[in-house]
Amino acid sequence: MLSQKQSFIKGAIIISLGGFISKILGAFYRIPLTNFLGGEGMGIYQMVYPLYCILLTVSASGIPTGIARLISSGSKGAERQAFRLYGAIGVIGTLLMYLLSAPLAAVQTEPAIRLCCVMLCPSVFFVSVLSVVRGYFQGRGNMYPTAITEVSEQLIKVALGCALAYVFRSDLELAVASTLFAVTVSEVVSTVIALFWYYKKRGRQPLFKERAAPYSAIVKYTVPLTLTAIAMPASQLVESIVAVRLLKGVTDNATALYGIFSGCAVTIINLPVSVTYGLAAASVPQISPLAERGEMNAARDKAFKSILITFAISLPAAVALFVFAPFAVKLIFSSLQAGEKELLVEMVRIMAVNAVTLSLVQTSSACLTSLGKPVKSTVTQWTTAIMRVAITAALIKFTSLSISGAAISANCSYLVAALINFWYIIRVTKKGERNENNADRIGSTRRRLDQKG
Repeated sequence: MLSQKQSFIKGAIIISLGGFISKILGAFYRIPLTNFLGGEGMGIYQMVYPLYCILLTVSASGIPTGIARLISSGSKGAERQAFRLYGAIGVIGTLLMYLLSAPLAAVQTEPAIRLCCVMLCPSVFFVSVLSVVRGYFQGRGNMYPTAITEVSEQLIKVALGCALAYVFRSDLELAVASTLFAVTVSEVVSTVIALFWYYKKRGRQPLFKERAAPYSAIVKYTVPLTLTAIAMPASQLVESIVAVRLLKGVTDNATALYGIFSGCAVTIINLPVSVTYGLAAASVPQISPLAERGEMNAARDKAFKSILITFAISLPAAVALFVFAPFAVKLIFSSLQAGEKELLVEMVRIMAVNAVTLSLVQTSSACLTSLGKPVKSTVTQWTTAIMRVAITAALIKFTSLSISGAAISANCSYLVAALINFWYIIRVTKKGERNENNADRIGSTRRRLDQKG
């Protein structure tokens, strides 16, 4: 049955399959989208997303893993409190995106961004609610709702987005804005599906409700995760501004170049990364109860197992990306001009290693949260986010690498992030081992004293 708790491997496969199908749909969505919008339209499309991702991160991104951690550790009613807390934050996020639409358009010197933000902003609220439901089911070991709602999101976005982009293809601003409106519609429908699933599963409630988890418990895990997740879109927002402004000083197609990097190369790289997302999500309900009981050796073994499987899956994927980059570019982005295709192939090959490093960052961050150390991954992400923007700016300004400098910068930042997370996990588990050994020694000493007494 769909409501049954799945094993670690089964849960990982379910959510990975859902994520992979979603990413495949999203990647092939770029084929007609690039045909209708062109490089400039894709650049505008990608320039809107960093602000959206920042607000989405604040209102939603920390929720699934944080709520899953609480639910799997035995906290009751965490999702009810999260609905209230993050529903309100989602409303604020929607209003902020609406209010910031004009200033963002001015800063990025692209008037079309204003309408795009207005079309996209309602989805911030609906994703907040949707994320609570996903976290609730992940904490109970049921990965079906996450996988199914992810696929439904993409199906609606692809179908409606392509239709609207085709209808308004003669007006670039309206065409881009309409594709972002399709994102809003997809989130609304997926949220309705998720809520129906939640209320059906919850069933009849007891006459006297159990005491819900306090807001402080929710904030303890979701806020660090939110701060962790916000680092990447924040760096992308600053990077989009810095990179495009620097590129405009040396070329006339700065927006198109950034669109090829962020909208095309990153899309291809994220395909294998989406497969390992399931390992990150499925590891939380496996590791959290062990860490909660102080069984750090067992928790460590689970964490290292998740990381090892992630590496085993992502390494062949990185090799395949490097070897078959020309084929992938020709298949997904056939409408690009010859020069743009050559540049895209070059960037995909430069960034192929990210299939490994970004996957490892994803899984190791989830493991740190499961071990009760979400703040550690926050420190990692912000450190490397600042580094990424600085390296991108330096490589574009002081070398002839152009937009390829952003690809090299991403490689450096994800590698450093993975290494820092590994170091944190090793330190956490070593500390746990010392605590367990101390507890064992104290316990054996007490037993000897009792026997003598």
